Amino acid sequence: MTSETLDKPGPDETMAEPSVSFADLGLSEQLLKAVEALGFEIPTKVQVDLIPMALAGKDILGQSRTGTGKTAAFGLPLLQQISGDVAIEVLILVPTRELAIQVTEELHRLASFGRTRIVAIYGGQRIRIQMDRLQKNPSIVVGTPGRLMDMHGRGMLPYDNIRYVVLDEVDRMLDIGFRDDIRRILGSITHDRQTIFVSATISPEIERLARQYMRNPEKIVSAGGDALTVSEVRQRYFSVEAWDKKKLLVHLLKHEDPALTLIFCRTKNTVDALAAYLSRKGIDAHAMHGDMYQGKRNRVLTQFRRGELSVLVASDLAARGLDVADISHVINFDLPEDPEVYVHRIGRTARAGRSGEAWSFATPEQGAMLTTIEQVAGVEIPREIYNDFKPGPIPAEVTAKRERDQRRQEELRVEHSRVPVAPPSQEASRDTTKFPGGLVPAALPSRRIGGRLRSRRR
Repeated sequence: MTSETLDKPGPDETMAEPSVSFADLGLSEQLLKAVEALGFEIPTKVQVDLIPMALAGKDILGQSRTGTGKTAAFGLPLLQQISGDVAIEVLILVPTRELAIQVTEELHRLASFGRTRIVAIYGGQRIRIQMDRLQKNPSIVVGTPGRLMDMHGRGMLPYDNIRYVVLDEVDRMLDIGFRDDIRRILGSITHDRQTIFVSATISPEIERLARQYMRNPEKIVSAGGDALTVSEVRQRYFSVEAWDKKKLLVHLLKHEDPALTLIFCRTKNTVDALAAYLSRKGIDAHAMHGDMYQGKRNRVLTQFRRGELSVLVASDLAARGLDVADISHVINFDLPEDPEVYVHRIGRTARAGRSGEAWSFATPEQGAMLTTIEQVAGVEIPREIYNDFKPGPIPAEVTAKRERDQRRQEELRVEHSRVPVAPPSQEASRDTTKFPGGLVPAALPSRRIGGRLRSRRR
């Protein structure tokens, strides 16, 4: 391993001063040996801010953008504080299966000089396998909220000994509907504990959650300025009609020849259709989304990490928890509806100090959405034009729809022109002292109920 920092995103914005080392943060010799063995020397800013505070036992609400080493920031102090002899001292909640696996693997690397047992619990894997792991009394359990609650309900995951609770990527957990599950889990652990929230963004809802379930939490913001994206990511957008997006994507992949590419689509159907289309065009692309069996998803991710496949087409399932240092390009084939998802998507590139490219396809109707993304991300995304790309003809169904819309607009204009205008005599009889608006009726209405009103009573 040649990198000098742990998940280093950029030298100017998220790194600590060069004079600060991991040894200055109060870590044990055992953990310092593990950090040194991994080849890391300079901690990131969030690690400098969070580690000493966590070692002091404080509840923490930490904000730092994607790729800044948040896992090590909360993982190192946890590994130092637990006894290792008590079952399930630490509970770490994550939004996705992939992130559960990633966090577990990283904690295993950090605990390489100890005997800490760490297990991942998530949906999609056989219950019996995970029950066997829990019966071995691990010290740290990492899991998705649904599966953690399931295991707790089965009596396999007691909360009695939990002293530390971490919510990783808490904003994403709220986005995908884990609000009630989080409240049930935190509300069930009623004894004294240390609680840490870490997230790329902190919304008012997260603030309220922290006030309800934490003790005087310390808030740290280590995002490195107003921008939520790292400077090493070169962001661009392409203005393209919806029917030309596939053609433009093939053009870019064949002309730019990116090393390792992650393409995001909004729906599972689009993921499958786009992966099949790219394959027909001679591009080795594989799909990954939530409807795939967990075993297949794991195989695809393993191949992607090893560089055995160059293009991965994914739903937002992979926006969190996909930690592949060599991803050179992230392509937003579909812009996300939530601007914060854009931040997490492009955070998959420019990791461990590398640079990266982020391309976004925007249709002419999505100008406002792109502007909102720029405001949330705190950056201006320039437009890129490929002069050698030739757009295709307008599809017949699109032409037909435009003609129908145009005829309808014309019909509405004709109907509007037939609306009668009030006669001058009415306009002249305005008296603001007698009637609302001053318009005095010139005659009785054309239809009257005549004192007869139909009701439901018989």
